[in-house]
Amino acid sequence: MLEINGLSKSYADSKVKAVDNLNLSVKPGEIFGFLGPNGAGKTTTIKLVVGLLNPDSGTIKINGFDNQTVTLEAKKQIGYVPDNPDLYDRLTGLEYLNFIADVYEVNENVRRTNITRYLEMFELTGAVKDLIKSYSHGMKQKLALTSALLHEPNVLILDEPMVGLDPKSAHLFKEVLRDHCDKGKAVFFSTHILDVAERLCDRVGIISHGKLIACGTLDQLRKGDSKETLEQIFLELTES
Repeated sequence: MLEINGLSKSYADSKVKAVDNLNLSVKPGEIFGFLGPNGAGKTTTIKLVVGLLNPDSGTIKINGFDNQTVTLEAKKQIGYVPDNPDLYDRLTGLEYLNFIADVYEVNENVRRTNITRYLEMFELTGAVKDLIKSYSHGMKQKLALTSALLHEPNVLILDEPMVGLDPKSAHLFKEVLRDHCDKGKAVFFSTHILDVAERLCDRVGIISHGKLIACGTLDQLRKGDSKETLEQIFLELTES
């Protein structure tokens, strides 16, 4: 559902590549964890995937659509939550959700069902008519996640989605991600919470200095050492 081939990106003020010839794929029904130290290239990769940055070279296909040549069709396939969601503070939560639903042309029945479902799950029903500027960081994160799920996208692209979530919401959201993939869709998300990645992900990719240094299931990354944790693997690979 997500195919990245030969992807590279450098910023104008740096000769070092933020992303360096990256190749990876995310399959239907798969939760893929994208891991790496600060500055490794995770957020740059995600911004390239969702079309906020243009690559220097390489291709990105989302559910078969090239995000450089059929941009709108590619963007229709995704639900995106950045690491620091920038919402419209002068809208109410409900106005914002309806705006996003209008952008993705979500029909009335699906819109009503999904808004009700996720507002109840995230315990936002009582605040949905308040202005977003009155929301806490955690409430804004929940609203951003709700907006990404509204149109039932084929691929969820999430940058540190668990930040700001209380334990109950985080648990329920992880169940939503698994249910999403059980329907044949896919999730691509970055996280620093390695315990979450270890329990949740079908496969993980580890990036360091813009290069993918490991990719596979946890068993594949362990290379026969069944007791090795993802944290141990991560530290060994990124410190070597």
